[in-house]
Amino acid sequence: MDYTIIIADDHPLFRTALKSSVGQALQEPLICEAGSIAELQSLLDKNNSPDLILLDLHMPGAHGLSGLIFLRGQYPDVPVVIVSASDDQQVIHKTIQHGANGFIPKSTPLELLKGAVLKVLDGENWWPANIQPTGSHEASDIESKLATLTPQQFRVLGMISEGLLNKQIAYDLSVSEATIKAHVTAIFRKLGVRSRTQAVIAIKALEIEQPRQASPDQDNQN
Repeated sequence: MDYTIIIADDHPLFRTALKSSVGQALQEPLICEAGSIAELQSLLDKNNSPDLILLDLHMPGAHGLSGLIFLRGQYPDVPVVIVSASDDQQVIHKTIQHGANGFIPKSTPLELLKGAVLKVLDGENWWPANIQPTGSHEASDIESKLATLTPQQFRVLGMISEGLLNKQIAYDLSVSEATIKAHVTAIFRKLGVRSRTQAVIAIKALEIEQPRQASPDQDNQN
């Protein structure tokens, strides 16, 4: 079977390593890469039904769980597996509650990673051995509101959170500034906010703490 897999991670070296691993697990899959939420959306505009999305939680245009919430709202039938440097159990449980189909820590051995990908493609979920999936999750107010944004509105919100002005967003998306202003007005209405600052504060409520990276000095001491 020919599979289409999207790897969404802002680290090119990790995307390359993950692409190689997935390629070994499957027979010549079509693998597309995205380094930001905007690039991921562009890929989904061309193919809105890939067989699997491997998603990092921390990448440009997303704040923690916002990318996963968007994908579950707009593409509910596409399996999404989180691939993260974090292995924090609270983070994993949050992704389960928000509809992820799996969670693969980046420290996962190659053979186990391959097995996880194959299991999800076979219609099952995959979690680390020490994780027991919990019950349903009642969406917070901001989660429910975020899920109502259209793909283009979510893209604009992500760019707002990166500090871009309407003129810059219009240029990057190849649309008029008036179109962006209309999107911003709709975003404010749906989120129940009145300013860019309030919109950014609202979406940042979905952030999760990024795992701390060991410094070279720490590595040398081990």
